[in-house]
Amino acid sequence: MTETLAQPEWRISDRPVDYTAAVAEMEARVAAIAGGTAPELIWLLEHPPVYTAGTSADPRDLLQADRFPVHSTGRGGQYTYHGPGQRVVYALLDLGARGRDLRAYVHGLETWVIETLHQFAIDGERRAGRVGIWVQRSDLNLPQREDKIAAVGVRVRRWVAYHGISINLAPDLTHFAGIVPCGIAEHGVTSLHDLGQLVTMEELDLALRAGFETVFGAGSPLARRD
Repeated sequence: MTETLAQPEWRISDRPVDYTAAVAEMEARVAAIAGGTAPELIWLLEHPPVYTAGTSADPRDLLQADRFPVHSTGRGGQYTYHGPGQRVVYALLDLGARGRDLRAYVHGLETWVIETLHQFAIDGERRAGRVGIWVQRSDLNLPQREDKIAAVGVRVRRWVAYHGISINLAPDLTHFAGIVPCGIAEHGVTSLHDLGQLVTMEELDLALRAGFETVFGAGSPLARRD
C-alpha cells in the first residue's frame, strides 16, 4: 500500500543563526524525526560569515584560515562558505519513508535548485564531477566561464537526511576568496543579484516552496511511503 507523506514543517529564521547552534538543533530534530515524535522540517535561514569543511575537505583549500570561523561538519563535500545574503535551506527529510535512495535524493535536491532558479529565468545546470549547480556566464563574453550559484551537501543518520542546499542570492562574493569552494579552483562563484536578478529573499523563499512541491510534493516518487 502506498501512503502519501504529511507536509513537512516550514520554518524561516529572520535573523542569522549561529552555525554550531543550527547543527545542534538539526541533530536533535533528526533524532525526533527518526523516533516518530516530530515531523520533517524545511528550515530557511542565513548564517553569520563562516567556512565549513565537509568530510572530503582538503586543508590546502582553506586559503585564509583566520578570516572567518571554520567549522568541521559531517555533511558530504569540501569547503564552502555561508553568510548573509545566502539562503541556506536545511532539509530534514525521512528517507526511510521516501525510498531509501540517497542518490535519488541528492538528484532531487539538485532538481529543486534548478526549478527554483528557473522561476527567475536562470538556467542552473549540473556538471559531471562537480558538486552543486552551475550557470554559464555568457554575459561576460567568456563562453567557457561557468560559475557556481548553489551548493549541495547532505548527511544521513538513521535514514533521516539533514543539511541540504544553499543558494547565493546576494552574498559578498569576495568572502569566497578565503577558500577553494568545493575544491574547484578553475571556476568562479555567482549569485542571483550578480546575474542581474534583483529579487528579494522573500521572493526566493516563495520560489523554493513552489520548487519543493514540484520535486518532493504529492505525486513525486520522493513523497511516497511504500
